[in-house]
Amino acid sequence: MRVLAVDPGREKCGVAAMEESTVLARAVVPAPRLAGVVAEWTTRYRIDRILLGNRTGSEAIHRMIAASLPTFPVILVAETGTTLDARTRYFRDHPPRGWRRLVPMTLQIPPEPYDDYAAVVLAERYLTKRKSSDTQ
Repeated sequence: MRVLAVDPGREKCGVAAMEESTVLARAVVPAPRLAGVVAEWTTRYRIDRILLGNRTGSEAIHRMIAASLPTFPVILVAETGTTLDARTRYFRDHPPRGWRRLVPMTLQIPPEPYDDYAAVVLAERYLTKRKSSDTQ
C-alpha cells in the first residue's frame, strides 16, 4: 500500500509519499501550494490513500485536498508526539557538526523546517498500526 502523509500547518506542510517502510519522497511545501503537490504526487507515486494529521490547520487542509481530489480517501490520523519523533529522525539523518555536537540533542532545534519528517512519522505509524491489525 502506498500512502501520502500530510503534516498540516498554517504556513507550511510536510508531505511524504511512502510504501511500507520506504520513503518514496518527502518535502516541506508552502500551504497554498499543497493541493497541487498532493494532486501531482498521488499520480506520480500511485498513492492509495492520503493521511492527514489531525492538529493545526487540518480542517482547512482537508477542505483544500477534498476540493482538489474529491473522490480520493483522506484519513485523519493522530499527530500526538510526531514533532518530537520528527526532530529525533532529522538529527539521525543530519547529525550536528562542530560545536553543536557538544550540545545535548534535547536542547537543539533543527536549522531548517522538518515538517516532512513529521509526515514520515505519521505514515509509519499508520502503516504499522494497519499491518498489526491485519495480522490479528
